[in-house]
Amino acid sequence: MLAAERGASRNTIAAYHQDLTDFARFLDKEGRMLADADVQVVRKYLGSLAESGRGARTAARRLSALRQFYRFLYSDGIRSDDPTAGIDAPTRMHSLPKTLSEEDVSLLLAVARTRRGRQGMRLRALLEIIYATGLRVSELVGLPLSALTGDGQFLVVNGKGGKERLVPLSEAARRAVNEWLPQRRMMVGERGSPWLFPTSAADGHLTRQRFAQLLKELAVEAGLDREKVSPHVLRHAFASHLLAHGADLRSVQQMLGHADISTTQIYTHVLEGRLQRLVNENHPLARRGRPRARPPAGEASETGDKKS
Repeated sequence: MLAAERGASRNTIAAYHQDLTDFARFLDKEGRMLADADVQVVRKYLGSLAESGRGARTAARRLSALRQFYRFLYSDGIRSDDPTAGIDAPTRMHSLPKTLSEEDVSLLLAVARTRRGRQGMRLRALLEIIYATGLRVSELVGLPLSALTGDGQFLVVNGKGGKERLVPLSEAARRAVNEWLPQRRMMVGERGSPWLFPTSAADGHLTRQRFAQLLKELAVEAGLDREKVSPHVLRHAFASHLLAHGADLRSVQQMLGHADISTTQIYTHVLEGRLQRLVNENHPLARRGRPRARPPAGEASETGDKKS
């Protein structure tokens, strides 16, 4: 159902498989089966997660997977009830997304631009694209060559659920891609490849793990904490820096490929300072009491009179 009806990615399907397998192992110890689990055993499972030190985020994700599974069984008439229906998700603390400062990203880009050879050009293209577009790492490494539009100013991205979106490329990203393309052609030769970043890996393109490893190596070279640098952190940096420089939340939502604006609202902390300045500078009540500037000599006043 996830694959055929929802078009879920392999990573999403693998995550559901892992969560359901963990629950099935727990049920096996309880002498129960997935198909006949009831609300009591589901609650007991969630309690076991807390006892083993798993956080509320993990428990909420596991419960979400169970909800989807049992709703599927119910809708297909395999079960007459949903044992997860009356269970509330564990309360989660919404932490702010980890990100990098503009100076940190500039350092990463500066070091990447000193890299030479084919691998250096590939890394520059990857880094410029992810910072210019905020793509998910799976979207980035799995970009087909056909994702580049004719003029190279946009990428056509196939996101979650098979939904396509058009994402603009910055001038720096376009330049990096154009420098990489001749190297890519030399690398694939006559055998060709449909991928923008082809490799000999099983999928035919660069893996998420390898790109993350390359980023950490680059962070060390740039003098940054390697533990604070990852593809997902760069995605957060893209969104945070855009909002800080005046982008609206809806546009950022579309570029990130979020189905719901509530997902994008984790970045609203970035807007607080800018919105406060906007109100202070433009709201009539905020301006009340400020001395009004006099019009320069010879210019019309607010009443339309001119100084003699």
